[in-house]
Amino acid sequence: MRKIKRTFQKPRHPWNKERMEKETVLMKTYGLRRKAELWKSESIMRDFKRRARFLAATRDKVQEKILLDKLNKMGLLGKDANLDSVLSLTVENLLDRRLQTVVLRKTLANTSKQARQLITHCHIAVEGRKIRYPNFLVPINLEDKISFYKELGVKTPKPKESEING
Repeated sequence: MRKIKRTFQKPRHPWNKERMEKETVLMKTYGLRRKAELWKSESIMRDFKRRARFLAATRDKVQEKILLDKLNKMGLLGKDANLDSVLSLTVENLLDRRLQTVVLRKTLANTSKQARQLITHCHIAVEGRKIRYPNFLVPINLEDKISFYKELGVKTPKPKESEING
């Protein structure tokens, strides 16, 4: 049986007031349920930055292009980005690419909590496939293909007759 290991690192100083206040603001802004979700995002960003620093030191152009293309497809960087722009990324950039945030930004939900509920209850589909995880990182090419899942009977709000007639 496989031992499941943790995908994030807890903070070294658990009771740092400044860090805790920043985490609380991010949790409210992005509708995160627990701090582990934030720590996972920080861990992902840390890995990208570590990889960028390594590539800057080794000057491996092939691997550098692979990293920049991946971040470009995720929507974190633009076409003309370089390794310095990878190092300037923040956790907020990654949290903006989460399915929960994209659903809220596309106005499929009124609040971030409602967006999370719609996703966990399988009412949201990406490219016609149900996605159950709010932390799904939406690539830039799939952002337009997010909609309600049709088979579950979730109805999009119909306009009122007064709005139709004028």
